[in-house]
Amino acid sequence: MAKMTNRIKALFEKVPTAILATATVDGTPNAVPIGAKKIIDDETILISDQFFNKTLENLMANPKVAVTWWEGHEGYQIKGTAIVETTGKRFEDTARWMEERSAKAGFPLKSKGAVIIHVDGIYGVSPGPGAGKKLV
Repeated sequence: MAKMTNRIKALFEKVPTAILATATVDGTPNAVPIGAKKIIDDETILISDQFFNKTLENLMANPKVAVTWWEGHEGYQIKGTAIVETTGKRFEDTARWMEERSAKAGFPLKSKGAVIIHVDGIYGVSPGPGAGKKLV
């Protein structure tokens, strides 16, 4: 697994929205904005599933994902392998986290699952000659 640097993690947590890309087994892509996201550790991120439909179907059939985020001229993409947890401590913690966010947002948010993504590689998406190159 690849490890995120402090700078990569800081930007991930700073930006309000990232893009989660999945694909069917035959390669049909799907990309959705995500806001309920957090760093678990240097090699793992968590995304809460409130509204996934096609995304969840894709995750069950093909666990390979990409998560992309950026601000200004700096950005990163993680390619990784996802698992979906719908029971257990991480899911319960995620459900509580979503209840708290829901109360603050005044918008109903209920977690259906915790998507755990193990980082396989990290790529730069910043403009310039390094765009798309593997960083870690």
